[in-house]
Amino acid sequence: MTAAAALTVGVGTAPVCRALGVPRSTVYRRRRRARPDRECARRRRPARRIDDAQRREILEVLNGERFADKAPAEVYATLLDEASYLCSERTMYRILGEHGTVRERRDQLRHPQYRRPELLATRPNEVWSWDITKLRSDRKWTYFYLYVILDIFSRYVVGWMVAHAERTELARRLLGETCEKQGIREGELTIHADRGASMTSKGVSQLLADLGVTKSHSRPHVSNDNPYSESQFKTLKYRPEFPDRFGSAEDALGFGRRFFPWYNCEHRHSGIGMLTPGSVHYGHAGEIVDRRRRVLEAAYREHPERFVRGLPTPPELPTAVWINRPERPSIDDIVAITSENEAHKRLRIDDLDAGRGVGGPEFASATWIAQPSTSADVGVLHTKFETHVSQSR
Repeated sequence: MTAAAALTVGVGTAPVCRALGVPRSTVYRRRRRARPDRECARRRRPARRIDDAQRREILEVLNGERFADKAPAEVYATLLDEASYLCSERTMYRILGEHGTVRERRDQLRHPQYRRPELLATRPNEVWSWDITKLRSDRKWTYFYLYVILDIFSRYVVGWMVAHAERTELARRLLGETCEKQGIREGELTIHADRGASMTSKGVSQLLADLGVTKSHSRPHVSNDNPYSESQFKTLKYRPEFPDRFGSAEDALGFGRRFFPWYNCEHRHSGIGMLTPGSVHYGHAGEIVDRRRRVLEAAYREHPERFVRGLPTPPELPTAVWINRPERPSIDDIVAITSENEAHKRLRIDDLDAGRGVGGPEFASATWIAQPSTSADVGVLHTKFETHVSQSR
């Protein structure tokens, strides 16, 4: 680089840089650094620039009550109509930009922050998930609507219906009859759904409130908040016998009467230890797992050399299932919760010592009693209701 700087005096910068393969910008930068006594000339203040006092006056006018909600173009035109001139429109924008006020001055509509649903089920009939899917008809732009209610712990379809339309009245009847058939008591069930028109309707909300059922909804446009219903619909539509189109509502109803008994009573579901949803829902899972374990133990005793990893065990039934399992709390969260519980405990003790008493909900352990069922009526949950709905338009 020193040789390049020496040769540029007599030959020129560009030829020397081309010959030596040195960037000209590097030579110029080194040359500027070699003359530290030369200071860059400061930019002079334009003579036509408005002084600071007048700029403050313009800012007060723009932020005043009269023009606070108007754009600089409208302010500029209004002042001209009043035979007044403060500055150009561009100068108004420049002054506002210097003070960080160039933005949409009106309040903007913002979408609310929807809370992520977090639901836990440790037994059947504790959390249900329901949704509606379209079934294509043989006529263009015509669909049939399949309503499905699913227990997320057992994956058992507790109710389903085929209809010509998506209506609140149909959803109310299906939910009401399903809760009655399953013997749902007040305060023991949560029903989760997305934010469709039927799911968020006033009629469905009133029905669930009357039944003592807690409702839960997914966040908008987040299909992961309703994974069990979406997965069940995929199982339905990926069956080999699922047609591309249905000729009539009776055709769709007949497919449902074949599919749902198979799904509930014959389909071994990978999410529940390869058990059928019906066996888990009605409390037969423990017996089946024990039988599988005895079969594997007998096979191990007969040919132990075939099992290189030791005694095999059958898949276990999960003890809990989640919709959006919460993240593990941090140490700070645990400390905060513990402090809150201790404070609440001290409050109750102080009130009891004072003889006042503290009212509140009482929590008692409850045992769920499985409803007996036979293989004949499993899956045929609303046959009479389905026929009535499919014939009424």
